[in-house]
Amino acid sequence: MANKYSKKISLKLNIAQSNIDPTIKLLKDDNTIPFISRYRKEATGNLDESQILDIEKELNSLEEIDARRKTILKEIKKQGKLTDSLKEKIIKADSLTELEDIYLPYKPKKRTKATIAKNFGLEPLAKTIFRQDDINLEEEAKKYLTDKVKGIEDALEGARNIISEWINEDKKARDSIRSLFKKEAVIHSRVVKGKEKEGSKFSDYFDYSEPLEKISSHRLLALRRGEREKILRVMIKPEDDNAIEALNKLYVKSNNQCLKHVEIAIEDGYRRLLFPSIETEFANISKEKADQEAIEVFMKNLRQLLLAPMLGRKRVMALDPGFRTGCKVVCLNQQGDLVKNTNIYPNEPQKRVGEAEKIIKDLVKEYGIEVIAIGDGTASRETKAFIGSIDFEGKVKVFVVSEAGASIYSASKIAREEFPDCDVTVRGAVSIGRRLMDPLAELVKIDPKSIGVGQYQHDVDQNKLKDSLTQVVESCVNLVGVNLNTASKYLLTYISGLGPSLAQNIIDYRAENGAFDSREKLKSVKRMGDKVFEQCAGFLRIQNGKNPLDGSGVHPESYYIVKKIAKDLGCSVKELMGKKIEERVNLENYVEGKIGMPTLKDIASELAKPGRDPRDTIEQFEFKKGIASIDDLKVGMILPGIVTNITNFGAFVNLGIKHDGLIHISELSHKYIEDPSEIVKMHQHLEVKIIDIDRDRNRISLSLKI
Repeated sequence: MANKYSKKISLKLNIAQSNIDPTIKLLKDDNTIPFISRYRKEATGNLDESQILDIEKELNSLEEIDARRKTILKEIKKQGKLTDSLKEKIIKADSLTELEDIYLPYKPKKRTKATIAKNFGLEPLAKTIFRQDDINLEEEAKKYLTDKVKGIEDALEGARNIISEWINEDKKARDSIRSLFKKEAVIHSRVVKGKEKEGSKFSDYFDYSEPLEKISSHRLLALRRGEREKILRVMIKPEDDNAIEALNKLYVKSNNQCLKHVEIAIEDGYRRLLFPSIETEFANISKEKADQEAIEVFMKNLRQLLLAPMLGRKRVMALDPGFRTGCKVVCLNQQGDLVKNTNIYPNEPQKRVGEAEKIIKDLVKEYGIEVIAIGDGTASRETKAFIGSIDFEGKVKVFVVSEAGASIYSASKIAREEFPDCDVTVRGAVSIGRRLMDPLAELVKIDPKSIGVGQYQHDVDQNKLKDSLTQVVESCVNLVGVNLNTASKYLLTYISGLGPSLAQNIIDYRAENGAFDSREKLKSVKRMGDKVFEQCAGFLRIQNGKNPLDGSGVHPESYYIVKKIAKDLGCSVKELMGKKIEERVNLENYVEGKIGMPTLKDIASELAKPGRDPRDTIEQFEFKKGIASIDDLKVGMILPGIVTNITNFGAFVNLGIKHDGLIHISELSHKYIEDPSEIVKMHQHLEVKIIDIDRDRNRISLSLKI
């Protein structure tokens, strides 16, 4: 049976309705998006996670509109004002804005100028004036004089107030002004008097204007931040005269005594009621659009960070560099467990280089260190130079690792649970080492907002940001899959269908019963029902388990197909692992029931490379020697760098000094591009040209046009 919303969603997203209906059913049956996109391709027509998420969003939006529609119908009916024609209008309305416009005249109001005038009995006079009847208006107004309405002008003013409110509540007027805002609205900002010095960082916007439809998301968010900090006054408006003229065209229809009063009411209604309402509406719409663009940038960056190249299981020494307090040094085994921590003082002011070198050499030898990770914060450059001066006989590789968010993690509840007997410096150093080994496994422990990518993350809708970033983390974790017997609680939390409670139950089961030797054993975990098992099993891997398929992305529900293929080939399932079965069997012979070609192709891919990690292996990188600060830079230099952040207006690049440089979007390519991510990726290694240096503001302008 077709869902009542599927046709609308199909038209909006340009996805076949035959794919929308089963997708909605799967969502309604509490299936997660990673599970649906990975294991229900036949039902969805091979829709990806992004498309399924869009369907879910549209479904939620339409359900919200319907819920509001019911509330409005109920409220107007309670007032005894629900006519058949009004009911039809409400039923046909297809947006919240249209519904609210229809409801506005019936919405319970506080005491207004118009309600006061109506209470004084002036509504009939207002109707007469609004009709623009050809009458002696002064004589007509005298009829409404009372002890509350003392004079003719009082009566006329009251009538005008009623007309102003009618205009504000008229859908035609609101749509006309909306149309004008869409075409002509300009966003203006002015500095608040006396705030010039305090708000110097907003100096570009002290006297600024730009058409609303053209303003970029980062500029709009900057304006709104300045407004929130009470540095800027921001207004969105078209030309007042154009707005009033548009309303006059709707309501002026004669040239008699009533005309002047209708025109006064129109202008008052626009300036006092209609303009503030529509300005707020467009301020919200533009902010939502800017938020969404900023969130999408953040999501792209976060996804690239989480899926960044990994080192894998190596014995790692990690250094959290420092000057006065020294460098914290930790040694980790191949599982990422902390086996040793100490301090060295190779930098100013102590400069105990010989002692530090001996400690490092001894630790490398004692713990068989293969790789050294150095945080990229304070004293990173100096510490890297010190480590580089030590002769490890080519046996130890050195990497500089982003510290973004490490300090947040080190002071968090998660870190205290992992290392209750260690101080924050030890925890931070461990995080640096672990994120080199496996960025995904370590970064899931940190609030994504604290990782330091994206633009204006603290200015966007925080609930939408949190939901969007959580969705990215879930997508990445399930794409990679996790080792059921070694994954942390925090990694397991993001697996399809689990969450914190079941993740903890899995950890508790491992502690009590030892390692899982089969996915089937998951069913013994507390609160692990059939539905949850279905959702999570394919993303949880067991290395060297009883069933070789448990180490792959093949879902347990499809094991019987693999067994059938093995039987037809006269071999065991284990003998199929690592083989390209498509070269030996016709997959179409195994299509049956819910198992179609998309699933069979996925099975073949998994058998060819069982449990394959989609991430690349990390590569070493060297900054240019002799460049230690902005003072060492010269225009025209070509330097190696690493992309640290991507925004809508360009990409930031670490050159190995304190301040990152910016490649403006116009300098990313010789051809026009709309999105910097078309050209660059997070943590990409590249060569850039310095085109400008502003030492007063520590700004470095870069270009890829070499």
